[in-house]
Amino acid sequence: MQAMVLHAIGQPLAMEERPTPEPGPGEVLIRVEACAVCRTDLHVVDGELPDPVLPIVPGHEIVGIVERCGQGVPTPAVGSRVGIPWLGHTCGHCAYCAADQENLCDAAIFTGYQRDGGFATHVVADAAFAFPLEGFDDPVAAAPLMCAGLIGWRSLRMAGDVRRIGLYGFGAAAHILIQVCRWQGRQVCAFTRAHDTLAQSHALSLGAVWAGASDELPPEPLDAAIIFAPVGALVPQALKAVRKGGRVVCGGIYMSDIPQFPYRLLWEERQLVSVANLTRHDATEFLSIAPKAGVKTTTTVYPLGRANDALVDLKAGRFTGAAVLVP
Repeated sequence: MQAMVLHAIGQPLAMEERPTPEPGPGEVLIRVEACAVCRTDLHVVDGELPDPVLPIVPGHEIVGIVERCGQGVPTPAVGSRVGIPWLGHTCGHCAYCAADQENLCDAAIFTGYQRDGGFATHVVADAAFAFPLEGFDDPVAAAPLMCAGLIGWRSLRMAGDVRRIGLYGFGAAAHILIQVCRWQGRQVCAFTRAHDTLAQSHALSLGAVWAGASDELPPEPLDAAIIFAPVGALVPQALKAVRKGGRVVCGGIYMSDIPQFPYRLLWEERQLVSVANLTRHDATEFLSIAPKAGVKTTTTVYPLGRANDALVDLKAGRFTGAAVLVP
């Protein structure tokens, strides 16, 4: 197999040839068809997430075909298409797992961070976290659903049953989530970097009722806002934009420091909450909803060997939607 490997924080990934691994008990070997590039991959490479297991193969928005099953794996079957997400394994018995909060598991293992991920031709995954993708015939289109889609969906559920919602950072997650929101009959305002007319046009083309810079206020107060951009300064900005009793959801796994802000922005029962990881229930729910909502992902394809270029372009905001690596 071939893999793009991170050996040291802040260094480019290196292409390596490795023996194709054998799946252990409860695991499956997957031939990777596509792996989307997530901002979390940037956080891993740049050292913004603590203590990655190095060397590591990044990538956790994986779509591929099951080639071999380890001992005790009845499903998924060899030859089936599956998706592999960020949450790669949970203990199943801690207090959080017992309370149906496996996304908070004390002993969770994360794909592309603590176990090798999908910037490769093959990957071994926990069979219990390999989601069936029957009916998803385009692996490139499906790959961004495995994190951008799933985290977006969990963030929307945390935002609540609200009518007017703001999305801060119009990238991979937001361009998927706006389609679900429009299908549900919600109004969406999109907030982007200043003067990012490309992202604003993309948002408007997908049905946003307004698009502007993140330091602007929308025409009407929002019922809720979801922050996907990893910028702490957006927290007080979003609190300014939501109505009394509104909620701000931080949807990223990393965010720069939140600046000091006056209590009056939080007052009047506004709420600030975070989203951590995902659950298998989130995946089952979202993967059944996405086709009904007619979700279509916007993707820019890179060959596996250009993973470093994809990461640089993501950081610079050089494309709309999601970058996807194809071996």
